[in-house]
Amino acid sequence: MSTTNHYQHIKSNKPVLGKARKLKDLMLKSDNRICADCGAPDPKWASANIGVFLCLKCGDVHRALGPDVSKVLSVTLDDWSDSDIDSMLEIGGNSYANSIYESFLPKDHPKPKMDSTMEYRTKFIRAKYETQDFLKPSLRITSKGSFDATNAVKSVTSSISSASGKHVADDTREFVGELNITVVRGIQLAVRDMLTSDPYVVLTLGEQKAQTTVKPSDLNPVWNEVLKISIPRNYGPLKLEVYDHDTFSADDIMGEAEIDLQPMITAVMAFGDPSRVGDMQIGRWFMTKDNALVKDSTVNVVSGKVKQEVHLKLQNVESGEMELELEWVPIP
Repeated sequence: MSTTNHYQHIKSNKPVLGKARKLKDLMLKSDNRICADCGAPDPKWASANIGVFLCLKCGDVHRALGPDVSKVLSVTLDDWSDSDIDSMLEIGGNSYANSIYESFLPKDHPKPKMDSTMEYRTKFIRAKYETQDFLKPSLRITSKGSFDATNAVKSVTSSISSASGKHVADDTREFVGELNITVVRGIQLAVRDMLTSDPYVVLTLGEQKAQTTVKPSDLNPVWNEVLKISIPRNYGPLKLEVYDHDTFSADDIMGEAEIDLQPMITAVMAFGDPSRVGDMQIGRWFMTKDNALVKDSTVNVVSGKVKQEVHLKLQNVESGEMELELEWVPIP
């Protein structure tokens, strides 16, 4: 083989620049800046077939599982193939993968922390990925030799693709479902008038907007108002903004936050018909330093309906929190 041909052969195995950039962009998302298993900051490793970013300690445990369960690569030192990058992009990173692999994580079974022992870390990771104890039973793969970690995600993706009964992937006018969003209350909202504020809430998803009523002179308003938002096939985060109503001037912003809809929608599509089961947890949106959550937000089946309570700390403001409840409404 000539030097030129040998060089071309090696070059063909490396990802093209566009895909490498997409992998880098995926790494920079807030939920991917911590280890998927223990929450340690700035992970430098990844499981390409599972689709999660990992710290060194958790990466060592994953490596011990073998590449048929978890294919571990350095995000900075290893050469990534196109197929490895495609797998990571298809899964979407930590939040997406954890909403599947931890959808049945018991409340009394805590995840390891960055200072946990290797014994506990190993026990948890093996239960999560090897025996799949926290995965929806119908998605579990019992034969280790045929393990493919993207199967669960592909199952969810196909459910989303067929949710409307059509197959026009780029048609954002098609909706996969609806959300009834109960704006419950605000807590210690910021002062924008002399001693108080007249707050109201605006929710935005794409071109859709929904708004609560104004609560005059109230820094701890209780709304309990239901706003409806349709979820398109290609959706982003739900934006929440709180404003102070002014009669003679522009309304003042009183804080904002984003709600990641992926954990709920992933759980809904993976789980199926919730009316056939009892009350249980089926997903979770994890609190990190890069999102607005005050605490982890769980996705639960309650009386045959899928609901998610969300407690947010408002951003870019001196004070204020918001409590909401999301309820999934399937399209007939």
